[in-house]
Amino acid sequence: MFDSALAQLAADMLETMYAAPGRGLAATQVGVMQRMFVMDCGWKTGPRDPFVFINPVLVATSSHLVPLDEGCLSLPGLFARVARPDRVTLAWLGVAAEQRQAEFAGFAATCVQHELDHLNGVLCIDHLDAEARAALDPALAGMGQP
Repeated sequence: MFDSALAQLAADMLETMYAAPGRGLAATQVGVMQRMFVMDCGWKTGPRDPFVFINPVLVATSSHLVPLDEGCLSLPGLFARVARPDRVTLAWLGVAAEQRQAEFAGFAATCVQHELDHLNGVLCIDHLDAEARAALDPALAGMGQP
């Protein structure tokens, strides 16, 4: 698994994410059934600082929830206000199979959780209550979403 093909997949996913332009992209969003995502939360306002997460595991989350409007490359033009923990600790492997662990806060914590959701088959709109989801139904119908 940890070979030049994996490194190329990571590079291709980052290129796709930057071109979209997004801040995160899960392998499942590009039809690759691997537990992998890429992320660069600050590149739109500062220098690029890409991360590649393979087999990520959420180690800890704060109890303090912060609502943010989340966009998604899978749902272009739609935003869902989702309350998530404002700090998370994540463990993962890098492209060279090195063990990594870090704490992410603020927007980066939201992004990590958003991309992890993709790996688990969950979209940000799945976190909405019935009323908020119903408000998006006309836009979702236009996208061919259930």
